[in-house]
Amino acid sequence: HISVGVNEGLFGFAKPDEKGEWKGSDVDTARAISVAVFGAPDKIKFVPLTAKTRFTALQSGEIDVLTRNATQTLSRETALGLNFVQVNYYDGQGFLISKKLGVNSAKELDGATVCVLPGTTTEMNAADFFRKNGMKMQPVVIESTPELAKAFFAGRCDSLTSDASQLAGTRAIAPNPDDYIILPEVISREPLAPAVRHGDDQWYDIVNFSVLALIEAEFLGITSENVDEMLKSEDPQVQRFLGVSPGNGEALGLDEKWAYNIVKMVGNYGEIFERNVGVNTDLKLERGLNAQWTDGGLMYSPPFK
Repeated sequence: HISVGVNEGLFGFAKPDEKGEWKGSDVDTARAISVAVFGAPDKIKFVPLTAKTRFTALQSGEIDVLTRNATQTLSRETALGLNFVQVNYYDGQGFLISKKLGVNSAKELDGATVCVLPGTTTEMNAADFFRKNGMKMQPVVIESTPELAKAFFAGRCDSLTSDASQLAGTRAIAPNPDDYIILPEVISREPLAPAVRHGDDQWYDIVNFSVLALIEAEFLGITSENVDEMLKSEDPQVQRFLGVSPGNGEALGLDEKWAYNIVKMVGNYGEIFERNVGVNTDLKLERGLNAQWTDGGLMYSPPFK
């Protein structure tokens, strides 16, 4: 199995259901990696991690890969000795508030108490935003994502700040989600991506191309429903991608059907997005920047050849 670091409980991204089965888009990304390596989606040990402990767990070897809505930054790539692979969610930081607060803009939060996770880019971003706009904030720092959400819903802080996708996941589990809004300001760039340790190029390639396979499959129009039919395609791109024309598997040290297996067992990027966080889920997130490049988004894969 592979040991995978995930959020300790973020609806839509990584959270056990009532049966204890992990669900979410980060979980599905981990399952795609498991499929690539083992040909099965369940050869995984999920390790719940806080924002503060996630990188230490990866550095120490406690986990093999981190799929926990982590932002790729220069210092994390260098000082922490991590390699981030293909971005699987383009995000930005925002502010969640109760409608009762009567605020329509983050620039009206002067003097507000703000719930924030330690060990995250959001701490610095929030401080910078308030300082830049001549405002003061009172941070309420809580390490656990579920506990931070509880504190916010209990009224311990005026606002909760984090990546907008995380705010949507938090709002979805509110006693009454319609009582809360995400303010319009997006105050940062948060390219979220899985990460591995420096020093193992083959493992990096496998994780990277497992994520890219999800994106490429959607671009090629290959879904979990039609993937068997697509094996008959005469398109050379499709033949190479699905392993009908061999080469990609050998290059990665994997079975030639690794990408076929990912799509068959997990789906493509669009399927994962819509299943976990899309407009028809409780998170109600639009594709936006996470649409394919052909639809005005940033999801773009290099050729599989």
